[in-house]
Order: sequence, then structure tokens, then C-alpha cells
Amino acid sequence: MFATTLQGFTLGLAMIIPIGAQNAFVLSRGIHRNHHLLAATLCCLCDLILIGIGVFGGANLLAASPIGLALLTWGGVLFLCWFGMRSLRSAWQGQGAALADSPRLMGVKSVLAMTLGVTLLNPHVYLDTLMLLGSFGSQFAEPLRPAFAAGAMLASLVWFYSLAFGAAALSPWLARGRVQQAIDTIVGLIMLGLALQLASGALLAS
Repeated sequence: MFATTLQGFTLGLAMIIPIGAQNAFVLSRGIHRNHHLLAATLCCLCDLILIGIGVFGGANLLAASPIGLALLTWGGVLFLCWFGMRSLRSAWQGQGAALADSPRLMGVKSVLAMTLGVTLLNPHVYLDTLMLLGSFGSQFAEPLRPAFAAGAMLASLVWFYSLAFGAAALSPWLARGRVQQAIDTIVGLIMLGLALQLASGALLAS
């Protein structure tokens, strides 16, 4: 049982740690101490739900709907392009601005909307949680699947809260004007790169 949970935890971390839209957004909120725990909690809740659905048979739903996956992909491309351009504009306009006056700070509703956007409009989230983790989880005997799912869910909790708390702890250094400009630029380029990757994959698959 413990070995199965450890497998789920290890595989879950392998899926979550590579930099992506969720990680970049939680990192950005943590640096500004701007509802970073809310963003981390929402990412975790979405992951927990999707991992549970995937491990207990939901992977087939995504695989059986190519039209839905295509709509999700292109919706994600548009959202990531918008978010990437927004981050680059923030980096361009942020030079010399005080943190308290920065447009990078968001209200609760904005953080909720953006977190849901980088999560639910990101096809990689579904591929990682529903397809990959779901496929691995389905290989275990039914009594062991809850242990595998628990391990993968724990990985999500550990990672996102570590990212949020770590970024907040380092925020006095990371929130400096020049450093923040560099981070916003990197986040923007990551988002645009992910959008390009999604669009290229969709075009090649069509």
C-alpha cells in the first residue's frame, strides 16, 4: 500500500514540477503575497478532483471526445496568448513603479478567475491528471487505486503550497523592480511558448 502511494506521489511530482501556466501564476502571486494561498488552494482542489476522476475511470471521457479536446486546446491557446501578452506588458510598464501601485496586484475575484483560467483552460492539466495519471492508476488493482490517487494528490498539495510559501518568503528580494520585470518577462515568454506548443500540436494532429 505504501509503495503504491509512493509511486503516485513520485509520478504526481514528475507531472506537476515542470514549469507551466499553473506554476508560473502561483509563483507570481507568491512573489507579491497577493492571494497566493488562494491560488495554490484552488490549483490543488482542481488537481485533486481531476486526479480522482482520472484514476477511477475518467480518462476514457477525454479520449473519446476529440472535438471537445480540440475546443479546449484552442481555448487554451487564446487564453495563454492573452496572459503572456499581459505579463510582458506588465514587465514593460513596471519599470520604476512601486509594488503597491503595480498593476500586477489583483483582487480576489481576479485571482480566482485567473487561477481557474490557467488550470481549466490548460489542456496539459487534463492530459497530465486525467490521461497520464489516470492511465497509470488504472493499471493497479482496484483496491490499490485509492492509495495511488492519494499519493498523486499529496504531491499536488506539497508542491503548490511549497511554491506559494517559498515565493512569499523570498518576495522581499524577488519583488524588486528589476527582478520582478525579469520574472514577468520570463512568465510571459513561458505562456506564449506554451501557447505556441499547443497550437503546433493541434495543427500537426489535424
